Amino acid sequence: MSTQPVAASLTLQTELAEVGAEVDRHFDTLLTIPDDPRADLYRAMRHAAIGGGKRLRPLLVFASANLFGVDRASALRTGTAIEAIHVYSLIHDDLPSMDDDDVRRGKPTVHKAFDEATAVLAGDCLHALAFEWLADPATHPDPFVRAELVGEVARASGPAGMAGGQMMDLIAATARFDLATVTRLQAMKTGALIACSVEAGAILGRVPPDGRTGLRGYARDVGLAFQIADDLLDVEGDEAKAGKKLRKDAGAGKETFVSLLGADRAREQAAMLVSQAIDHLRGYGAEADLLRAIARFVLERDR
Repeated sequence: MSTQPVAASLTLQTELAEVGAEVDRHFDTLLTIPDDPRADLYRAMRHAAIGGGKRLRPLLVFASANLFGVDRASALRTGTAIEAIHVYSLIHDDLPSMDDDDVRRGKPTVHKAFDEATAVLAGDCLHALAFEWLADPATHPDPFVRAELVGEVARASGPAGMAGGQMMDLIAATARFDLATVTRLQAMKTGALIACSVEAGAILGRVPPDGRTGLRGYARDVGLAFQIADDLLDVEGDEAKAGKKLRKDAGAGKETFVSLLGADRAREQAAMLVSQAIDHLRGYGAEADLLRAIARFVLERDR
C-alpha cells in the first residue's frame, strides 16, 4: 500500500501547525495592547485572532506564493491580513443581530467575552488593519503589487464577495433558495476569500492575470468543496471538535447543499470538486503538492 497520502497528510499537519504558530506570533506583535483606554479593544481583537482556527487562508497564501519563490515574510504579512478579514467576519457573524452565537473556536464569542459594542469595533478595526498591513511597503516593495493586493482583498470581502454572501445568508432564513442560488451564496460568502488567498500568492509573485487561470479554477473548486464539507459537518459533526455550535442551518430553515442534495450526493459532489481542483494544478510539479494536500484536507477535516 502506498504511503504517499499518509506522508502528504503529515506534511500538511506540520504546515498547518507552523503557519498557525507564525500567524499567532505576527498577530501578537501587531496587536500589542496599548496602555490607554483602547486596551479592551485590543484585548478583544487578540481574543478573536490569536489561537484556534484552521488558518486555511494563510496556508493557501503560503502554498500559492511558494510556487513563485515569494519571500516568506511577504506571504506571512499577506496571509495575516487576509486572516484578519476572516476573523473580523466571524466576530460580526456571531453578533446577536446576525447568527447570535455564544462559542467560536472553542471559546466565548467576542460579544460574550466583552460586550456587543466592543465586538463591533474589534471587527471594524481588524478590517481596517488588514488593509493597512497590505498597503505597508514591508508587505512587498512594489507599490503596484500592494495596490493589486488591496483591490483583490477588497473585492473578495465586500458586496461582491464575503459580505454580499452573508447578506444572502441572512435572507436564506426566510426564502427558499434553489441549488444555483445556494452555490452562488457560498461562492461569495466562503469561496471568495479562499480564492483571494490563492490569488494573493500569485500577485506577490508578479504573475499576470492571464497566468493565474489554473489557480483560479483550483481556488473556485476548493472553496465550494470546503463549504459542502462545512454543511456536512453541520449535520454530522461533533461540536466539541468543531469548537462551535452545529446544526444551526436546519434550525434556521436555511437550504444547504446537504438539504438540497442529501448527504451522500453532497459528499460525492465535494469529492468531484476536489478532484477537479487537483486537476487544475496539472501544469505544476512537486512544488504544488501542498496545494493538492490542502484540497484533500477539505474533505477529511473534522472542524
